[in-house]
Amino acid sequence: MNSYRQSLHHIVFCTYKRKNTLPEEHHEELYKFIWGIIKNRKSFLYRINGVGNHIHIFCDLHSSISLGDFIKEIKTAANKWMKESGNFPKFESWAEGYCSITYNDRDKDMIINYIKNQKEHHKKVSFEDELRALLIESGIEFDEKFLFSD
Repeated sequence: MNSYRQSLHHIVFCTYKRKNTLPEEHHEELYKFIWGIIKNRKSFLYRINGVGNHIHIFCDLHSSISLGDFIKEIKTAANKWMKESGNFPKFESWAEGYCSITYNDRDKDMIINYIKNQKEHHKKVSFEDELRALLIESGIEFDEKFLFSD
């Protein structure tokens, strides 16, 4: 019998100290680079987007990959590529942590649209308020004093 599974993850990670070091004119090339990593890990990207200080990824994670290793690989490879490209001169590094929330297929379109509209969303809502709301909505307990420490 074949194995069947679905592992939809909404992943969010930010730049070190949430500094705006991701220039908008280079977002597309960064997203394409990350998409390549996701494809190479036999995972499927539904949507990627972000703003100057963080990125949202919505993907179906392949069962052979651990979430922590997957995110570490993306952040490490993107960090190196960004520094070598010269297009992200103010970028220092990614912040240490990340947020990952799992969803089911019924929520897929909602999450895709949410990520698609990041630039509009962040004209009204800060990253800190967005992350806090995502954690509360998902029932994830957190300690405010550790939420935004680097």
